[in-house]
Amino acid sequence: MVKELSKPKGEKNAKRVIETLSGLQLKPVYTPEDLKNWNYQRDLADPGQFPYTRGIHHNMYLGKLWTMRQFAGYGGPEETNARFKYLLSQGQTGLSTAFDLPTLMGYDSDHPKSLGEVGVCGVAIDSLEDVEILYRDIPLDEISTSMTINGPAVVIFCMFLANAQKRGIDLKKLNGTLQNDIFKEYIAQKTYLVPPRQGLKLIQDMMVFCTKEVPRWNTISVSGYHIREAGATAVQELAFTLADGFAYVDAGLEAGLELDDFVPRLSFFFNAHIDFFEEIAKYRAARRIWAKRMRDHYGAKDERSLKLRFHTQTAGCSLTAPQPENNIIRTAIEALAGVLGGTQSLHTNSMDEVLGLPTEKAAHIALRTQQIIAHETGVANVVDPLAGSYYIEWLTDEMEKGANEYFKQIEEVGGVIAGIESGFFMKEIADSAYRFQQKLDTGERVFVGLNAFTEQANGAKIEILKIGPEYEVRQTERLKSLKARRNSEEVAKSLETLKRALRSGENSFPLILESVKAYTTMGEICDAMREVWGAYRETAVI
Repeated sequence: MVKELSKPKGEKNAKRVIETLSGLQLKPVYTPEDLKNWNYQRDLADPGQFPYTRGIHHNMYLGKLWTMRQFAGYGGPEETNARFKYLLSQGQTGLSTAFDLPTLMGYDSDHPKSLGEVGVCGVAIDSLEDVEILYRDIPLDEISTSMTINGPAVVIFCMFLANAQKRGIDLKKLNGTLQNDIFKEYIAQKTYLVPPRQGLKLIQDMMVFCTKEVPRWNTISVSGYHIREAGATAVQELAFTLADGFAYVDAGLEAGLELDDFVPRLSFFFNAHIDFFEEIAKYRAARRIWAKRMRDHYGAKDERSLKLRFHTQTAGCSLTAPQPENNIIRTAIEALAGVLGGTQSLHTNSMDEVLGLPTEKAAHIALRTQQIIAHETGVANVVDPLAGSYYIEWLTDEMEKGANEYFKQIEEVGGVIAGIESGFFMKEIADSAYRFQQKLDTGERVFVGLNAFTEQANGAKIEILKIGPEYEVRQTERLKSLKARRNSEEVAKSLETLKRALRSGENSFPLILESVKAYTTMGEICDAMREVWGAYRETAVI
């Protein structure tokens, strides 16, 4: 029972600060005076037309709704396979795979560093055998599959391809996305393996292979989501994500690829935070910036290279442990911002994700949130209904200006990799996170249930998904059995061949693919990389 509700700190006396979540100062009203130099055809245009501010398709959701792609993964491949099938049965239209921390770091489940973490924050994957179980009975050539992994992404993807080949599926029919964005790992999430330049080489090798052999696959999902979760503002998320994207374009060209052969297979992944209009403006600005840069700087000829396609996930960092059912409301608002901003696919967070992995009930509510937006609100009936709003167009311009200022700073520090090595990105994000926390502590920024309208009693109790040690026991036993059954000589030979390729600079992707077919494990392949290239240790920045 709720005993008492608190008011916002200083509610009577504090002067309300009118600004966006990123700190952009706002006026009470916006008029044509705020868009004096604005030009419809140059800055907005019709949907599906350059610079794609209003969306990359002329009919947007009238032609096809966004892909409802709920993030899922826990325990072993058996449990996650069952969750996939449940979500598909409830109307989900794409798969999104979450991996546990040992897998993200490139360690097998029996490694000492994996103790207590197997299957806890995602599914544990050690070998091709696990991937075979993970996607069992799922038509991989008919459904879009996403995998959220970066440091060892090429290893996981090789397992995915090897599984498809064993099932007789043509690789050219596979459709999906590998996150594979190593830059944002160094910047924000920190699940990296090797130094940045060697990590980029792995991505180049995959881009070369997939451009020819898996042409429908998105080879990189350039991810601002984790940058935002680490404490970045919307402007920083926009700028740092697109700067990473430009760096991947440069890497593809350096690898000898033709621009219009690989750029259409780059996609993006943005956060949907709680500042409704700022988020919508961010997505619009992202499309416009990308289109201009691809046409004017890189000289792209294929219209697909100009069109920024993106997935959206509602903001985990906006959710609160107190009063967790409030998170259903936050998620609905954030999801609506993603839709009105023109996203191509969407994940809605579950109310319990700040406490643990989603229960089936919480995941069910999160999926229904998307379906209600799609089928009951009417927002999908008109393309870009917010276009022409003085506030929205002004805010879109401001987001673009802020991003362009950051592009200049990144160029001054020597580019993305130099910025990572010097700590530029990390310091910018840390400073923003500190400023935001100060506003929370003073009550200048209100989060309901966290620093205002708090409950003296505990409030609602919700079920929390607990991951027990039985998953780790089963996973390590399966791994032990696999190592006893496989051809050890073939494994050893494949690893030596791979290490020679890593040293010589040749394309390693086909060799990793052959190695996983021999049931070489994730950890064994990643250890080979660490042995040749060394493990990365980031420079501390104060």
